Amino acid sequence: MSRIGNNPITLPAGITLDIKENVVTVKGKLGELTQEITDGITVKVEEGKVIVERPSDSKTHRAKHGLYRSLLNNMIFGVAEGWTKELELVGVGYRASNQGQVLDLALGFSHNIVLDIAPEVKVEAVSEKGKNPRVKLTSFDKQLVGAVAAKIRSFRKPEPYKGKGVKFVGEILRRKAGKSA
Repeated sequence: MSRIGNNPITLPAGITLDIKENVVTVKGKLGELTQEITDGITVKVEEGKVIVERPSDSKTHRAKHGLYRSLLNNMIFGVAEGWTKELELVGVGYRASNQGQVLDLALGFSHNIVLDIAPEVKVEAVSEKGKNPRVKLTSFDKQLVGAVAAKIRSFRKPEPYKGKGVKFVGEILRRKAGKSA
């Protein structure tokens, strides 16, 4: 029995969900997202709740049942409230600045990394004295925010000895002892 797939999703006020054939469109104050539903999974809206159902108990149907329910829940939350990811730059001389949708990162290379961010994602570089620089990404699309954050992190992943690099805020790094240990 699916634990995630059987849970109904409550539809907040101001959010509309349209189902045409096998494409679900969610519209809200922050934006609009679409998701194609395949493999016989059906989506219904009843009394302000979204219900996802599967036709059988086969392995693929069970897997897709929970998947599509989670994707729809993320879409509904995203257009209602939005998703945020924060990255922290740990290291001497590591800096971040942004000019609109262009993010400029100084990560210890001989050159700065200049990255164009998708227009759906709002980017903000925060530098406070005595603290590590932070990059804050906000959007209504969870998948896009995660992809952009992963791309930024891939430029300089945190290393296990001193913890230098680009890491998510709140991420716990596994540290290693150095030569002296």
